[in-house]
Amino acid sequence: MSTRRLPLDGVVVVDFTQVYAGPSCTQMLGDFGADVIKIERPGTGDLSRTSFPDEAGLDNPVFWSINRNKRSVSIDTRTEEGKRAVLDLVARADVVTSNFRAGVMDRIGFGYEALRAVNPRVIWASATGFGEKGPYAHKGGQDILTQAYTGVMWRRASDDTPVSIYPTSLCDYTTGMHMVQGILLALLHREHTGEGQKVEIAMYDSILHMQMQEAATRMNRDAEINWAAMPLTGAYQTTDGAVVMVGAFKQNPLRDICAALEIGEDLSLRPEYATAEGQQQHRPELRRLFAERFATGSTAHWMKRLEAQDLLCAPVRTMEEALRDEQTIVNGMIVEMEHPTEGSVRVLGNPVHLSATPAEVRRVPPGLGVHGDEVLGEAGYDATRLRALREAGVLR
Repeated sequence: MSTRRLPLDGVVVVDFTQVYAGPSCTQMLGDFGADVIKIERPGTGDLSRTSFPDEAGLDNPVFWSINRNKRSVSIDTRTEEGKRAVLDLVARADVVTSNFRAGVMDRIGFGYEALRAVNPRVIWASATGFGEKGPYAHKGGQDILTQAYTGVMWRRASDDTPVSIYPTSLCDYTTGMHMVQGILLALLHREHTGEGQKVEIAMYDSILHMQMQEAATRMNRDAEINWAAMPLTGAYQTTDGAVVMVGAFKQNPLRDICAALEIGEDLSLRPEYATAEGQQQHRPELRRLFAERFATGSTAHWMKRLEAQDLLCAPVRTMEEALRDEQTIVNGMIVEMEHPTEGSVRVLGNPVHLSATPAEVRRVPPGLGVHGDEVLGEAGYDATRLRALREAGVLR
């Protein structure tokens, strides 16, 4: 373990989050030095331990991916002793995080006002699905639901493309990163003033905000921006895969596309294709022509020709191919951890690269409750008190 001081060294986070949005936030904090104390329910723990069945049970790749650099305490917060123990941890914490439905933290006794009474400097950060108020506040936050509610799912390359679910949890991840930003801003404010505060992130807001260009254009011009529907942009099948081409950010991209695809003439000289409006109007026939040309050659062949014209392009990769890519390795995006039962396991590294204080893997993802005695011992609990909690089933 490195002895380098990291930016968040000394920051203590009491973490109630689970599944993805919240844990992705607290892992980011942990990667840069925060002491993240993960509060888990006895027996099953974080829902990400059981999201997908795995031969290893509760300690599996889904959990590993978002829970390194944390310590796990498995405690029954339904009991008075359990609540008291959590409040003792909060008393020495800098940040408390959760991503339950609106109102849940208040109902279980850990709302902002309750914790502020214990620790006035605490930063209480909550990620919900839709916010603390409003017609959807009662609903649980979930990635696919957010895609549907915010227009992301409806917006697609063309009207004849079926409405579908985006398979990667972009809403969870975006919300988690906004939560990181809110916590860091609150820590900076507290550094200046000594004041803690409440940080609230709604998944709904995060994904609306991700569409800021599209939303501003719709509200002010009643028009649509759709990067996937640009007339000279698309994904095309080749003889051995697929290529995506972006015909933009050049003076005359259609001319260069015609040269790259060996179409035989510069279509931009035709009146019907001479303007962006004309190209959009005739998008179906342009796409058919491009598709016919791409289908005659390999991915490597077309990549070489497109790049020779300085056109934006990329091969359409599988996840396996992306993970094997030299760029992935060069960027340090795969890290190995020595797991106590699995041996060496690999997960994605941190995408934020700091020259002086880079992210570190200091702790492997924890087994359920393995740090209970250690964490509570630091809060002043002696061996007799810890044993009593375990015998009572409060600490597991």
